[in-house]
Amino acid sequence: MCIRCEWATGVDALYSRYHDEEWGVPIRDDQRLFEMLILEGAQAGLSWVTILRKRENYRKAFDGFDAGKIIHYDQTRIELLMADSGIVRNRLKIGAAVTNARAYLDVKDHHTSFSDFLWAFVGGHTITNSRKRLSDIPASTKESTAMSKSLQKKGFKFVGPTICYAFMQAAGMVNDHTVDCFRYAAVGRGDQNSIQ
Repeated sequence: MCIRCEWATGVDALYSRYHDEEWGVPIRDDQRLFEMLILEGAQAGLSWVTILRKRENYRKAFDGFDAGKIIHYDQTRIELLMADSGIVRNRLKIGAAVTNARAYLDVKDHHTSFSDFLWAFVGGHTITNSRKRLSDIPASTKESTAMSKSLQKKGFKFVGPTICYAFMQAAGMVNDHTVDCFRYAAVGRGDQNSIQ
């Protein structure tokens, strides 16, 4: 019997597949990290499975998360996005994606990469935790709080400490698979499973 993290058990196949194949696998690619940060912000107040079901629609609506294109979205484009039922139609979150694209490009101009900037908050390597139950996992940590403050200072929106911690979990900066989960050991090996 395959034991998964409690949050990924008994839900639809899309959620289980995301847990089994993506969640916690280190992401080092700048654009993938930018995409994940936008999606985590879009998820605020909603369930992650809602965003997963809309992820392909987001990729189409936001030009494959090409920040160079997103920074040119004007009011007309924002209104088109507000009418797109394939994404979360929240004006603040859509506006934040445009704002975050500008901030993302600015970070890339001033650092070796967006990846290096973000991974520095965990010392460049996955933090492997030893959580026994879902209830053992905190909503935020000192690392996610530090990331949140830094991102906000750089102009990012929808990047509070809780959103940043969910982002860190998803992007493999922390391994929060519970110790009984079949993915715990594999993800704990860290960089050899990286998504480039």
